[in-house]
Amino acid sequence: MTGVARTTAAAPAVPSALWPDEGGRRLPRTLHPVAWWVWALSLATAVSRTNNPLLLVLVLAVLGYVVTARRTDAPWARGFKYYLYLALTVVAIRVAFRAVFATGITPHDHFLFSLPHIPTPDWYAGIQLGGPVSLEAVLSAATDGLRLACMLCCIGVANSLANPKRALRVLPGALYELGVAVTVAISVAPQLVQSTQRVRRARKLRAGNTQGLRALRGIVVPVLEDALERSLRLAAAMDCRGYGRAGTATPRSRRITGALMLLGMCGLCAGAYGLLDATAPAFLGLPAMAVGAALCVAGLRLGGRRVTRTTYRPDPWLLPETVVAGTGVLSAVVLFSNLGYDPAQLNPTYYPLSWPALPLVPTAAILLAGAAAFAAPPPRPVRRTDAP
Repeated sequence: MTGVARTTAAAPAVPSALWPDEGGRRLPRTLHPVAWWVWALSLATAVSRTNNPLLLVLVLAVLGYVVTARRTDAPWARGFKYYLYLALTVVAIRVAFRAVFATGITPHDHFLFSLPHIPTPDWYAGIQLGGPVSLEAVLSAATDGLRLACMLCCIGVANSLANPKRALRVLPGALYELGVAVTVAISVAPQLVQSTQRVRRARKLRAGNTQGLRALRGIVVPVLEDALERSLRLAAAMDCRGYGRAGTATPRSRRITGALMLLGMCGLCAGAYGLLDATAPAFLGLPAMAVGAALCVAGLRLGGRRVTRTTYRPDPWLLPETVVAGTGVLSAVVLFSNLGYDPAQLNPTYYPLSWPALPLVPTAAILLAGAAAFAAPPPRPVRRTDAP
């Protein structure tokens, strides 16, 4: 008995899900939510740098593969396809606006069709309603819409893979209340998707009409009612847990915290402007950003003293988290560094019409970001009990 007790006490205090099994395979566990957000936001940053349709389509393929390989059966993990629908809608709207508000059409373009022309007054000069539509204009609009669609899909991947409740636990104490509001706002879309699926499933069981405009009225009302009930339950739960309490902070400390955060955000904005504008003074670049970051950190430390909370079983940050976040950051750094490739390949032009080139270095960086599907541990399977 003594030997058994000693062996048990000497075991490492690490969750069993972090260790491989007897066959050398990794046991399933949940990846740190911040790692998924860093990976997705880094890819969105890389997408904002390019207008190459080949790279944008490659990013969409990487996002789809990672979501398919590492999503769980949680309610928020089922909403990625709706982000794809939203992305297609954005592309269609961008193309429609470019066709209606025809601008920049030259005689050398490849004309597709012509819309009815609507004359505009003199004070509305420069904008043409209707008229000829060219292939170059349609492709340019579709590429612009595809870039925005990729950014939306990056946010959708983060919402599908990261647990919003676990992400709330890692926020600093000063941002806890703001983080709760942001978490509730982010989780609205997955909850609406879950409510819609539940209502449609119930209508099918009742042999109701699940298609057409009549079915839409029967779905919208229960979904809105369910969303209202969820909001009331959330408000009651937050009130029971003392959300919004002032704590031990004095009015003076709250004013100092607010001033530090405001000055820090101004410093970060000035630093970002100085880095983006080559004609700005030198002190508006990295020095202003460093001062702003220091002020924000001081404000967070001072504001976090008034919020005392504990975390039960915190999520570990191990090698898989570092690899996942690092691959996303590396893709953004490669696309912003312009090293090893021609920067003009990131933003090809359709005037004259030609097939865009595929730069090898950015392609390799985006494919490396897809390695997150292999670096991240497999998700936990859902345990199903056999029916009696």
